[in-house]
Amino acid sequence: MKQIRNIAIIAHVDHGKTTLVDRIIMQAEMFRENQEMQERFLDNNDLERERGITILSKNISIQYQGVKINVIDTPGHSDFGGQVERVLNLADGVILLVDSAEGPMPQTRFVLDKALRLKLKPIVLVNKVDKPDARPKEVLNKVFDLFCDLNADDDQLDFPVLYASGRDGWAVTDLENEPRTTIMPLMDAVVKYIPGPPKIEGPVQMQITTLDYSDYVGRIGIGRVHRGTMALNRPMVIIKRNGTKKSVNIKQLFTFEGLTRSEATSVPCGDLCAIVGIEGIDIGDTITDAETPEIMPPISMDEPTLSMVFRVNDSPFYGREGKYVSSRHLRERLLKEAERDVALRVSEGEGSGGESFNVSGRGVLHLSILIETMRREGYEMAVAPPQVICKEIDDVKHEPMELLSVDVPEEYAGRIIELAGQRQGEMVNMEARGNRQLIEFRIPTRGLIGFRSRALTQSAGEAIVSHRYTGYEPMRGAIPRRTAGSIVSAGTGKAAAYAIDALQQRGFFFIEPNDECYEGMILGENSKEGDLTVNVQRGKQLTNMRASGTDHNMKIAPARKLSLEQALEYIEKDELVEITPQNMRLRKLYLTELERKRNRSTKVSNLE
Repeated sequence: MKQIRNIAIIAHVDHGKTTLVDRIIMQAEMFRENQEMQERFLDNNDLERERGITILSKNISIQYQGVKINVIDTPGHSDFGGQVERVLNLADGVILLVDSAEGPMPQTRFVLDKALRLKLKPIVLVNKVDKPDARPKEVLNKVFDLFCDLNADDDQLDFPVLYASGRDGWAVTDLENEPRTTIMPLMDAVVKYIPGPPKIEGPVQMQITTLDYSDYVGRIGIGRVHRGTMALNRPMVIIKRNGTKKSVNIKQLFTFEGLTRSEATSVPCGDLCAIVGIEGIDIGDTITDAETPEIMPPISMDEPTLSMVFRVNDSPFYGREGKYVSSRHLRERLLKEAERDVALRVSEGEGSGGESFNVSGRGVLHLSILIETMRREGYEMAVAPPQVICKEIDDVKHEPMELLSVDVPEEYAGRIIELAGQRQGEMVNMEARGNRQLIEFRIPTRGLIGFRSRALTQSAGEAIVSHRYTGYEPMRGAIPRRTAGSIVSAGTGKAAAYAIDALQQRGFFFIEPNDECYEGMILGENSKEGDLTVNVQRGKQLTNMRASGTDHNMKIAPARKLSLEQALEYIEKDELVEITPQNMRLRKLYLTELERKRNRSTKVSNLE
């Protein structure tokens, strides 16, 4: 029987996982000579390629020295940690990738902790050793300290170490004496040190850890055969997470061969496979023999920490650009996403009559990727600012906490410490790295909303910000929100350059001349507290007389364009972000001045 190795590549975001897999694919000659391979081949989603991050976990297989190596590329950002937890159940070992300059980062700790708890065998790969500020020996010591902190057992502490440059396509076990020509020493280490999956005889048992979708065959369940041999034309039972059982027939069975899926009639114990033909298949479901059905332990998942309200767009521009605009469309799409992503929770908003939905996830990036995907599919909606999910524990209100890591030039360290302090951050570590400082804080999740953009502003764009969830702690004090008010449109129509020019001293604008505006739309940020309602459609009064000295050249500052994450972090509780396939606008919850005044007076009377 063919030997198998199941290996997951884990690392902090931007430490070079996907680039490393590129070089393995190239040197394993998985493409023909007349085929061209694009960079970051596995990042095949448009958003992944645009942002340079891995969002969806993917797997391929490589044939090396008669061994089938299933390689699983995992996301590196903490907001997609839910996927990492699931796919590690497929693996028998991990390649822990660490940047030779940055060393272990918050997400490195998070994913390694999950791997060690599952008793997976690690291989440590110190990547990017060709960087000018590389410090491989020092980083290796920090990795060893991290293993000790995470209570690794003796076998896990005895990890093999390789040094590599993923970009240049080489890996070595000895930096001083070995030639730097090929990545294959890494494959040799996988075959030598990673144990093959145990061959467990008995009735077949498999758990679904990842879902794929096809317009032709519907949902595809991906998992690992933990016991027995999975075969077609054999009576099977699916056991849901709640314990309910249902007889099923598998229509198609696929294994991973190279970069594609290959149809098979049977899959041996320990190999990965994809199943087609089971309606309603979900993550965590067990596929087992019909005669002796036995459920597998549930996949543990960390709870969401942030929630956001998605609602039907009710602005005056409703339905102009979107293809899917109704609450029915919104509900179906969100529930479909919740089935595919188990780190996401969707529930109907209270008292909304089905017009709004509470969507909970791991962080602002997690939810903004969902929003961006939906708008590209033709959906139109309005979303409220993110709110942290608090819990009552022993009659005390608790909130989610994070370990925040900021890598910043030395001269800006004081500003970052002050910024984190204003947001109830408590500094726990500070270490020098050349002319940069790595500062770590314990900070509430709500303190992170808007932190990244402020930190980039304070550090002239030099700050590298990352964070990971650590647990719930008693609620900390108040965190200051945006003090400046909004510049709000008083009417509907195109913005006039004359009006914007006249109002520039009152603040800065998010719009440009001739942009379509409506009453209640946020045009910019007021330089003072409180909202400012303006008539941005007002043009210059024209007469048939011309007076000398009355004209002047207009100098309009460029509009400040916010990204989706920045917009979500910017808005206040009485504001929304309107999302359409072509535009993103900020707006007030209540569009007319009268409604806003009425709402303010209602709040005051309730307080009294």
